Amino acid sequence: MAEEFAALERQLLDPEVAMDHKKVRDLSIKRSALAAVVEPYREYRRLVREAEDLREAMGGADADLASLAREELPEVESKAGALIEQVKARLVTSDDQKVGSVMLEVRAGTGGDEAALWARDLLEMYQKYAARRGWKFETLDVVPETDAGGIRSAVASVEGEGVWSELAFEAGVHSVKRVPATEAQGRVHTSTATVAVLPEAEDVDVKIDWANEVEEFATRAQGPGGQNVNKVETAWQIHHKPTGIIIKMMEAKSQQQNRERARRLLMARLHEAERQRQHAQRSAARREQIGGGGRSEKVRTYRYKDNIVADERLPGEYAIRDIMSGDLSRLMKDLLAQETARRLAEL
Repeated sequence: MAEEFAALERQLLDPEVAMDHKKVRDLSIKRSALAAVVEPYREYRRLVREAEDLREAMGGADADLASLAREELPEVESKAGALIEQVKARLVTSDDQKVGSVMLEVRAGTGGDEAALWARDLLEMYQKYAARRGWKFETLDVVPETDAGGIRSAVASVEGEGVWSELAFEAGVHSVKRVPATEAQGRVHTSTATVAVLPEAEDVDVKIDWANEVEEFATRAQGPGGQNVNKVETAWQIHHKPTGIIIKMMEAKSQQQNRERARRLLMARLHEAERQRQHAQRSAARREQIGGGGRSEKVRTYRYKDNIVADERLPGEYAIRDIMSGDLSRLMKDLLAQETARRLAEL
């Protein structure tokens, strides 16, 4: 990792790389993720060398120097011990930190119109959290539920430092218990929405034979938006024949944008499928990592009457007003701490 860190630093100093702002951003995210492990590791190695020098001084002829070394050694060893524990904790999450872009999919589940409204609320919650974290949030595709104002499904691209290590926890079923706006008698209903979070693959991660494995063509969009949407072929559809995956993008106004977005989503889905296959091969009996399990698993319940959010993986409760306004910082911190401890226990 230290060697990779040094290589990234050299690339960032390359004048040709400096001209490519997207490449600089991607390399900087990877460098930052490695720095969290490499820099304290370098300091740990320095302290180990210092401790060795102090032990040598303790056995020397100079009594005053030996006494001073004897006093300093425990503090140096304590600092080194604390640093290596910090390095270990960061080491087990470093691969997650290097992923700087994800595809976030939100789909209405059970509950009819209320489920569509809940899916919309979740999408807005993630958008607000992305703004707080300084992440780039781009809505790629939305299928609206025109009757109630909700959404049937949506796909967004989220880019930024730590985006995968945090948003991966969101994969699964999100259940809400509240009184729908359409409920005349004030009864509490339970509705659900499913969330999928896919690490967005780089070109080198997924190999696709676009000429032979993929059928793609322009098509007309469907839904509200006027004559241009319904009569001009601005939407783009992709069929990946080996897996049967079909993707249709129609949110953007231009065919070129929808084509680029559809290709990105296909690559992300294929990358996630390969990641899960490799994970299963490594340890079929091991518990699925958070974010990599089945999407049918409930991860969180939002209880409006009680004003609380309960995460299935954590003992505590969180204020629903904070969560829905995009303040997920405490929740994410607790989930990260729990997952780090679990991974360390498995070392």
